Amino acid sequence: MATRKLPHMTTAEILHSDVDANESWHAFEIMSEYVGATEKLKKITPAVSIFGSARTKPDHKYYKLTEKIARLLSDSGFTVISGGGPGIMEAANKGALPGVGPSVGLNIELPFEQSGNGYQDIGITFKTFFLRKVMFVKYASAYVVMPGGFGTLDELMEAITLVQTGKTRKIPIILVCSAYWAGLLDWLKNTLIAEGMASSEDMDLIQVIDEPKDVVAAIFKYYESKGFNLSPEEKKNQLFL
Repeated sequence: MATRKLPHMTTAEILHSDVDANESWHAFEIMSEYVGATEKLKKITPAVSIFGSARTKPDHKYYKLTEKIARLLSDSGFTVISGGGPGIMEAANKGALPGVGPSVGLNIELPFEQSGNGYQDIGITFKTFFLRKVMFVKYASAYVVMPGGFGTLDELMEAITLVQTGKTRKIPIILVCSAYWAGLLDWLKNTLIAEGMASSEDMDLIQVIDEPKDVVAAIFKYYESKGFNLSPEEKKNQLFL
């Protein structure tokens, strides 16, 4: 009976093996990224995270509206957090920079589209999307969601899900520009909820506001009785986002 031998590993297989080995070490890189971000951000609260399209140009009405909202928030003492890139993110940082509160950009390394804007008091660049998303939620007292694309929808739905499931504290989630969001809200009410995929109470997690001053007022109103500081239980929950 002929002796069977294992085939020699191909170059591709060797490279695949190296990737598997590096994956374990990647965990330490993630830990380092997390620790560095929390050290920079732990004193910035209360903060408001602003989301929106990276493709919005400076002369667009959404850009100008975002800039105004960010300035009002900053002048009111809030830190303004954006994704650190162009478009709505740039408008948020640009509006906040001259104000009282810090302007923070949570940048992400991408093969296209994303590049850090120049309006950040604090800028952090992440390699991983999930850690960046944790920081958006962990330090936000409110979400302000401007018109945007898939990334914006991702952040919006994740925030709703985390609040809905109790993985993070309840915060104001504000959609700005009612005409832009009308179709989505109609679908949520008349399809998602109508077919029992979510409860009608979940719609109460979302506010739709068009005026910049009303955005700021809504956030202050929400925290009038409870204050911005996290309770011990809320702090504990934030560890498991």
